[in-house]
Amino acid sequence: MTSTTTAARGRIDKRQAILEAAFDVFARRGYAQACVKEIAEAAKVAKPTVYNHLNDKETLFRQALERAADAVAADAVAALDPLRAPGDDPRAAFLDTARRLLAVFTADRARSLRWLTYAQVGVFPDLVETVTSRTQTRLAESLADRLARLALSGHLHRTDPTTAAEHFLALLTGPLEHRSALGTREVTPAEVEAVAEAGVKVFLRAYGAR
Repeated sequence: MTSTTTAARGRIDKRQAILEAAFDVFARRGYAQACVKEIAEAAKVAKPTVYNHLNDKETLFRQALERAADAVAADAVAALDPLRAPGDDPRAAFLDTARRLLAVFTADRARSLRWLTYAQVGVFPDLVETVTSRTQTRLAESLADRLARLALSGHLHRTDPTTAAEHFLALLTGPLEHRSALGTREVTPAEVEAVAEAGVKVFLRAYGAR
């Protein structure tokens, strides 16, 4: 590895550390109360280094949320893995997927991302669309692709996979919102299990192979 490559790698790593620290500070303090000095200390870099990588606090906030959104989306898409090969028991695969998705949705990073996005909608109205496209839209598209394959293999009946994906996700996120799990408090393991089981039961009753 050349010195130039090493320097570039180090710069990327430092930038990622700054964005990660920034998200943590913003999640804890809110946009208005967070300061660049605190973010620099959390990232273990000098304050001028933060400005060298990201021009100002607004840019720092935007890119910190975009990075968090990509991370949440990656975790959510990975949660769909049980649907790759459900075997003879699609219910078990869907239940495993539902539990994994709910774990992602109720994790601190996802909850903080949601709060920060909507708390600052008056200052950063475009971030709602940005975060939604990077998280919900990406997940729905990936899920629709999996459901289409399951329909072709006979595990589900033939239907519009996009609509089916929307319904499956709504069966999970709707009850969480009702319980304020994505808002003001943490959801209990018993609630997660109840939502997962009920959601899968209803979905397979509607979309399971005839």
